[in-house]
Amino acid sequence: MNIFEALRKDHDVQRDLMARLVETHGDSEERDTLYQQVKKELQYHAAAEERAFYIPLMELDLTQEKARHSVAEHHEIDELIELLDETDYSASNWLVHAKELQHLVTHHLDEEEQEVFQLAGRGLKNNQKSSLANEYEEEMERQRHAS
Repeated sequence: MNIFEALRKDHDVQRDLMARLVETHGDSEERDTLYQQVKKELQYHAAAEERAFYIPLMELDLTQEKARHSVAEHHEIDELIELLDETDYSASNWLVHAKELQHLVTHHLDEEEQEVFQLAGRGLKNNQKSSLANEYEEEMERQRHAS
């Protein structure tokens, strides 16, 4: 497995969780369960991705700008999660914020897959693509076990 396959696998999980989350209603157990899953998945993924993918990309002239932009988007996602944390599940604007989060996450994932992966594919050596996938998977496991 290379880094792009590893990331895309988790991107699919995030898209699915986000789609299911925005279909929930009110202060329900389903909404809480899905939201907690979304938060953890996004948090673990961002931490592992920054360490195993974006730090190496920042060292390459070809990918530095895109890597910095993507990390900035991680911070925007964090800010929206904070806003959701401060909003009651039953509040009318909770779903509005959740849909904003879905839009931002989807935009971020699409941009990574359609732009960043192509540049990174040109900038990284083949052995790096495999070793970064291993680093990413290990960091994801570490994140999941640390919580």
